[in-house]
Amino acid sequence: MPDPQTTTEQVQYDLTNCDREPIHILGQVQHFACLIAISTDWMITHASENCQDLIGHDAHDLVGTRFIDLFPEETIHFLRTRMQVLNQNSGAARVFAYPIFEDNRLYNVSISQSGRNIVFEFEPREKVKRSPDDGSTVQALIARVQKHTTIAGMSAEAARGLKILSGFDRVMVYQFNADDSGTVIAEEHGPNQESFMGLRYPASDIPKQARALYVKSLLRLISDVNGDTHAIYPERDPNGEPLDLSLTMSRAVSPIHLEYLRNMGVGASMSVSILRKGKLWGLFACHHDTPRHIDYETRSSVELFAQLFNYELAQVEMNEELAEVDRARSLHDRLMSQLSGDQSIVDVFDVFSSSIKEVIPFDGIAVYSDGDYRQDGSTPTKEEFMGLARFLNTTPAGQVYSTQQLAKRYPAAEAFGERVAGILVLPISRTPRDYLVLFRREITASVNWAGNPEKPVELGPNGSRLTPRKSFKAWQEIVRGQSAPWRSSELRAADALRVTLLEVVLKMADQRNEVRRRAQDQQELLIAELNHRVRNILNLIRGLVSQGKNNADSVDAYRQVLDARIYALARAHDQLTQSEWDWVPLRGLVETEVKAFLTDKASRVSITGDEVDLSPGAFTTMALVIHELVTNSAKYGALNDSSGSVTIDVHLDPDGVARLTWREYDGPPVQAPTRRGFGTTIIERSIPYELKGTAEVHYKVTGLEADFTLPGLHVRAVKSAPVETDDMVIQAVPEVEMSGHCLVLEDNMVIALDASDMLAEMGADFVSTASRVSDAFQILQSQKIAFALLDVNLGDETSLPVVRHCLEKGIPAILATGYGSNTDLVEQFPTVPILKKPYTIESLRETLAAMDL
Repeated sequence: MPDPQTTTEQVQYDLTNCDREPIHILGQVQHFACLIAISTDWMITHASENCQDLIGHDAHDLVGTRFIDLFPEETIHFLRTRMQVLNQNSGAARVFAYPIFEDNRLYNVSISQSGRNIVFEFEPREKVKRSPDDGSTVQALIARVQKHTTIAGMSAEAARGLKILSGFDRVMVYQFNADDSGTVIAEEHGPNQESFMGLRYPASDIPKQARALYVKSLLRLISDVNGDTHAIYPERDPNGEPLDLSLTMSRAVSPIHLEYLRNMGVGASMSVSILRKGKLWGLFACHHDTPRHIDYETRSSVELFAQLFNYELAQVEMNEELAEVDRARSLHDRLMSQLSGDQSIVDVFDVFSSSIKEVIPFDGIAVYSDGDYRQDGSTPTKEEFMGLARFLNTTPAGQVYSTQQLAKRYPAAEAFGERVAGILVLPISRTPRDYLVLFRREITASVNWAGNPEKPVELGPNGSRLTPRKSFKAWQEIVRGQSAPWRSSELRAADALRVTLLEVVLKMADQRNEVRRRAQDQQELLIAELNHRVRNILNLIRGLVSQGKNNADSVDAYRQVLDARIYALARAHDQLTQSEWDWVPLRGLVETEVKAFLTDKASRVSITGDEVDLSPGAFTTMALVIHELVTNSAKYGALNDSSGSVTIDVHLDPDGVARLTWREYDGPPVQAPTRRGFGTTIIERSIPYELKGTAEVHYKVTGLEADFTLPGLHVRAVKSAPVETDDMVIQAVPEVEMSGHCLVLEDNMVIALDASDMLAEMGADFVSTASRVSDAFQILQSQKIAFALLDVNLGDETSLPVVRHCLEKGIPAILATGYGSNTDLVEQFPTVPILKKPYTIESLRETLAAMDL
């Protein structure tokens, strides 16, 4: 067991006040050396009572005399020279085998500084022949340590080497744990000795003050636990201050600690500090069954061995840390390359959970981000995690948090203790607090203590003074409710991973922001383009309304012509939409328009020549031109009777210009119009004005002839099959007679009034209109509805609940929509007919006729 570096008075005070640091080490020195302290003016201020035995001078006579009067001038000069080392070294300067009195007596001398005093320790040295290459022994032992790449292997080899170097019966490597308890991780002992390997000693076995001294002074020797000690005279200086013996090798220790060693059956002990980054990592603890003293040279070799071991330990731990950095960097690179900006941490949960497990073992993993919770393995449920998240919100922001006993810090965790005992938490944001959490299940641990840790000391017969425990037999404690500990390397990896995840989150946020910005830009462009096109359509319709009325013979004729032209625009727009506003075949435009008016006469119109596509900009113009040619022929030309025909020939010139001819045959005699109507204007002027082409129209008696040229900007050879279109046929349909009470659900008032007029014209007794689902249900509940015309999209709601109600009650219904028949909403009701907007009374009649009401 290591040796607490405290005196009787200090132990008597500090074991009951462990938070108090000792100011001085008081008291006595061991018998193997005497001590003399001098002031800055070389006046002797303190001396140990054994000076008479070791250097032949009484301590009481020495105090108050000059140090230079005690030793020969050459010795003083030599010691002054050695004292220069103290300016650069906070430890002790050493002198080996020096004849300080210029006789045959040799002394080892240690020189250290204690406040304003210089302390000399004189240790008589026997005349023993020593090998001149003692340093090679340390080098050879360290070379064996260097062959190992793990701390366990290094420690075992070091214990073995130190036993050879020091000659002690037992050498243990004692490592401190996070709770300041210590565990024997390596041991070398005699064949008949009980092993302490794996035993754990409570933190109270080495008080806090002693740990601080182990950092200052690397080696501590007790050559005889039953040996005499000698007091220092005077006990305090004229200012009432004791002499600080922190760096002295010969200082005595507390009788309590000596009793502690006797209880263990130890006759002599030596402790050597193992330091890492300036802190106490562990100790070499050496025990001997009988008194054993090792000289200063050997102690110096032991210190050198320990210092070199510290270096090798640092190298191994540094190599492990570098390997962890490499693993963390590799994980960082993999995660950064695998994650894209259109994903969230929750989306890529499976990707990084498997990668993290390669670096930090866990039994369960969960991510909580933006209110979403994903987990895998042994984890809390989402409801259980919500409470845990509130607890985690109280932990320091931006820091990794870990515990192997969650229930001790968060009692509610006992509810899911069979699944989770320890957690490692990586905050991946600040506000809101999002987390990646690694979980470990309970592991039942058997801790072997060197005696009962609950009773490290007991009250003794001297009142409040403490006495050490007497039993050091292995005492086993079964620890429940805790997981395997999170190692320091895992915590470092977690901190590196936290930075990686923050970078991932920032990368995703940046990419999402960029995607959002591009989408917003595209949306703004789309809105601007849509606004432009809607305004153009509205202006075009306004023009159709205003120009068409000038040539109408009657209001009814005007309405029919206007309906037909608007419907032609609607058909053209449908074809453009279905082609995603791309190029559209001319043949499809002609066929759609012919079928809309001619029904049985459609076969009398033929298209010959080259197959060409029209640009989106030219398609609306050509739709109106073809519409006027077809309707004019159906009213006055070749398609007016049963004998005539029309031929449309298309020729694509090498320079990309398309030539289109319209020829009518075998119809009634044609006469030029006495007045120029709006339809004639469209035919003759649209292409030259809007497309920069040409148009020539000839009213021959044998039939109308028209020649058009379309610039290459608006025409190309066909590159794809014609787009299939829904035929919005305006043709003769059976008369439909409506009756009863009808319902129109439409959020646009003008369209609702127009639909009401259409239904009334077809015979409906009464038509109720509604703009919201709630209003429609009130009408359905209060009236017996015979038919319902339902707009699909009502702005902030849909009419689907009303559709379901009509189907359940057997009420015939039609869905009106401007989106077409392929939307998800419409596809929910495949048996309900679809009426595409804009609709006319003819298209409504056709749809109703198909329903066979």
